[in-house]
Amino acid sequence: MEKKTNTFCKYQLIVLLGAALILGACSSASYHRSQVQDDSTDRMTVGKVQREIRVGMSGAEVAQVLGSPNIVSTDENRREVWIYDKIATDQAYSTSRGGINALILGFGGDVAGGGGIGGSRSSGAASTSQRTLTVIIKFDNDGKVRDFAYHTSRF
Repeated sequence: MEKKTNTFCKYQLIVLLGAALILGACSSASYHRSQVQDDSTDRMTVGKVQREIRVGMSGAEVAQVLGSPNIVSTDENRREVWIYDKIATDQAYSTSRGGINALILGFGGDVAGGGGIGGSRSSGAASTSQRTLTVIIKFDNDGKVRDFAYHTSRF
């Protein structure tokens, strides 16, 4: 009778280990993408331009909000024009490997033989995207913002 109980316990252990393998094996690809994308930086965005830049601002105020422009030139009337041209490539790769390997003494081998139950699974995600933002700020003769425009794309 004791032998049947011992065998029954081994099968229960196998079922429990199998359930643990299935439930905790791997994370989804969308989880990996969310883990590697960093949106916490204070980067220039269309929303920032819309919220912060106003007609009548001085060049110093614009520089404080957006930083230094990439290009500074003049228009046909010799008024200053600042151009912010930002291009970013986002590359992300994440992978995980999960699983369970268990040695059950007396079932499927011994310590030296490495017998037992095992299994593993892996998942991952890779992504590349590009985004652009061009902001053009036109100043009047007094060095104040007279007009501004922007264009953004993501692909």
